[in-house]
Amino acid sequence: MPSFDILSKVDTQMLDNAVNVVKREIDNRYDLRGTNSTVELDKKSLVITLSTEDHMKLDAIVQLLLERSGKQKVDVRSYDLSAEPVPSGKTLNRTIKVKQGIERETAKKIVKAIKDSGLKVQPQIMDDMIRVTGKKIDDLQAVMTLCRQQDFELPLQFENMKS
Repeated sequence: MPSFDILSKVDTQMLDNAVNVVKREIDNRYDLRGTNSTVELDKKSLVITLSTEDHMKLDAIVQLLLERSGKQKVDVRSYDLSAEPVPSGKTLNRTIKVKQGIERETAKKIVKAIKDSGLKVQPQIMDDMIRVTGKKIDDLQAVMTLCRQQDFELPLQFENMKS
């Protein structure tokens, strides 16, 4: 029976490239040069830590990160920008978590959208991904199109297509 997986993951190498480009740009930009601004990526926990002197510089660094990530083919919807800056002495720190995998609530929304479409497929939640099986490959491709058209607030990839 044909099947495929719906995933949401970020290429860590591209993410690392985007962070390195932001670091270089901080060293070169006139408004950020000479400030105590840093951008660090923890590859294991997928957390980006920003540190700078004031809110204006912090907003500029976040904007830089979003722009450079887009150019490095890292979808900015995978960033969790909900955390507020935390003052620490003379600096402001902000952590940005990178979403990896599909959360349970979002997976339920995706499965509900697939079932409501009326296609003859069976979606199944498996940890942080969704496996979709059906009798026809055309139905699976219609599910892919459906998922691309709707906005589930995270980037989706379709992998492991088996026929």
